[in-house]
Amino acid sequence: MKVLLIEDNPRLSERIRSHLSKWYIVEAAMTGHEGIELVSSHQFDIVLLDLGLPDITGKEVCDTIRSLSPGIPILVVSGIDTTESRVSLLDSGADDYVAKPFEPVELRARINALVRRLERSESIESIQVGPLIIWPANRKVERSGVAVSLRRKEFDILEYLARNKGRILSRQMIVNHAWPSTSKSWPGSVDVHIKQLRDKIDRPFDTPLIKTSYGVGYMIESEKAQ
Repeated sequence: MKVLLIEDNPRLSERIRSHLSKWYIVEAAMTGHEGIELVSSHQFDIVLLDLGLPDITGKEVCDTIRSLSPGIPILVVSGIDTTESRVSLLDSGADDYVAKPFEPVELRARINALVRRLERSESIESIQVGPLIIWPANRKVERSGVAVSLRRKEFDILEYLARNKGRILSRQMIVNHAWPSTSKSWPGSVDVHIKQLRDKIDRPFDTPLIKTSYGVGYMIESEKAQ
């Protein structure tokens, strides 16, 4: 899962990133405009938004992100804890609000609750592509009833391919989804992870699911279970 943190306090931003990076890919923006630019150019699963930004108000950021990505959960994280501020942000499209100071365990619980709520609203409990079944909530994978253990990056790539089954995804699209935008990873890194995925998802079974579109990228096709 990919999290965007918009927070202008460097020490707090690093503390939140350090904690959440144990479970998620976390990107940080120091200003509202930087956060909006990241949302417009990359895919995130949730946004953590501070209100006290140096350039524009949290409400403006919330409004703009909601217009760019209507379905993305927005969790406001702020030291401004008044009824008026909470009502204003919720009216602008924020999904939840946690006041500073907070415990990191509470922040993670709220993130997971919002993501589960989104998954329920989209009726996505599992993704099935032929004999392959993926459970995003607990990051489990099975093929033909056999459990498959994947590393975090492998799972993120496989889930992205499965959600877009039948569609060719370029290497750069996969990099944008599975790596932070500040990462030094290059599109050729995708080939290495695809090989590792094929070793686990395809080679032990009769029919390959992951297809190569030469010169373009990769896709996953549905095949009937054998």
